[in-house]
Amino acid sequence: MNHDEVAPAGEGAGARMAADRSERGLLRRLASLRLTLGLLALLAVGILIAQRFEEARTWPIVVPLALLAANLLAAVATNGVFRRQTALLVFHLSLVALVLLVAAGRLTYLKGHVGITNGAGFDGELAIDERGPWHVGNLDAVRFTNDGFSVGYAPGWQRGATRNTVLWRDGDGRWQQSVIGDQEPLVLAGYRFYTTFNKGFAPTFGWQRDGATTVHGSVQLPSYPLNEFSQAAEWTPPGSRVAVWVMLDIDEVVIDPHAHSAFRLPQAYKLVVRVGDERHEMRPGDALRLPDGTLTFDGLRGWMGYRVFYDWTLPWLLAAGAVAVVSLGTHFWQKFAASPWNR
Repeated sequence: MNHDEVAPAGEGAGARMAADRSERGLLRRLASLRLTLGLLALLAVGILIAQRFEEARTWPIVVPLALLAANLLAAVATNGVFRRQTALLVFHLSLVALVLLVAAGRLTYLKGHVGITNGAGFDGELAIDERGPWHVGNLDAVRFTNDGFSVGYAPGWQRGATRNTVLWRDGDGRWQQSVIGDQEPLVLAGYRFYTTFNKGFAPTFGWQRDGATTVHGSVQLPSYPLNEFSQAAEWTPPGSRVAVWVMLDIDEVVIDPHAHSAFRLPQAYKLVVRVGDERHEMRPGDALRLPDGTLTFDGLRGWMGYRVFYDWTLPWLLAAGAVAVVSLGTHFWQKFAASPWNR
């Protein structure tokens, strides 16, 4: 008759103790200060890679940050000092939160630029953008109108404050008005829109294809006064196959480099338009016949360039940083208050 073999109870307990020792050993290795220094060096290398290579601006930073967070958590789990000193424990947990939030911010951020003509609206599209692979925002739903701007200049073309009036709808659908600038953003759905030094002139046109409805739009010329002597651009009207080259020929000093001045639209100018080998000069109201439609010059407007930024982690970073400062201050207060300051 065969009998099943039964392992002694002590062997199971020994196996569990060995497994526990192995886990603690792994945690101690993960909490190693040498590993911390190595991960900090890896993070420094990741930052250099992100600065040098545009296509590698996320993971070379996120991976070392995630490993640093694991390193900190292992240190908290294996060091009994943290369990006995609450303030010190909170400080290190705040550091873990800061590291993880920075990593999350790199995965979900957005930076971009867009130019909007006075009187026109933002349609959810950026001219240039850079974003994390897990960007979670809803830029397509953001709408506002550029209602005009003013920029002051000191002698030498020293740019002063920019004041840009924008119109936008609140959650109830009512129009609101804000004045923004280089440091005062318009914040919609978490996206922050700042004005920039990029601004200039935008000839506006009406374009009517044969048998179609007239559409209106503008051509944003290079930034002024940075590109004072190259106010030209080439574009193709919507649905047309004909390229149109336009140049703004200004016959006056718009921003005086020797006196206090302000950005304004020129009064003495003409718009030079080239279509193929043909050259035309247009004034507001003039129309030009193209092979597949009619182009009408409506007039001149200004345009403003905006810097767009999105990072949902910013308020949480501020909160985690505040908790870290308070908890570290509390820790040192408790430590030094345990004995008289002046013996």
